[in-house]
Amino acid sequence: MFSIKEIASVTLTLFAVIDILGSIPIIINLRKREGRIESEKATIISGILMIAFLFLGQSILKLFGIDFQSFAMAGAIIIFLIGLEMILGKDFFHTDPESKSGSIVPLAFPLIVGAGTMTTLLSLRAAYSLPNVLVGIVINLIFVYIVLKSSSWIEAKLGKTGADVLRRVFGVILLAIAIKLFKTNL
Repeated sequence: MFSIKEIASVTLTLFAVIDILGSIPIIINLRKREGRIESEKATIISGILMIAFLFLGQSILKLFGIDFQSFAMAGAIIIFLIGLEMILGKDFFHTDPESKSGSIVPLAFPLIVGAGTMTTLLSLRAAYSLPNVLVGIVINLIFVYIVLKSSSWIEAKLGKTGADVLRRVFGVILLAIAIKLFKTNL
């Protein structure tokens, strides 16, 4: 039932897609604009969104008559584009930086739980057992919480160059994951 290998794969995949470390500049700007980040609230809302989509996402697909393999292939393309975005430093997916709702929008949604995360969750559910996916989600939520709580400290330690390198490394990992998902669902 529980597999360390599957949990590690799910955790790393979600970690790369969520890209909370790559989002530190956005988090810092949000903190400056709003005065503070509500780490607990953002993490809980993100968890609710991820788990709800994990369980209801397939029903939503059936409602629209979309088979899972087609959605997984679309997800692989989105993950691939997110990976390219991370490597090239170009924005293919835009969020509204002027939103005034703080920890919920744009932080919990769409920064932490955006289209890429939702697509990835359904793809992961097809490839791995549900308990392992849930554990991967929880591990990522813990990490998200830690990063949100310590974003100013992380900013000081990483510096711009360190954050850029980290973002590109996870971009390459995402490209490889996208290719694997694409090959699996052919």
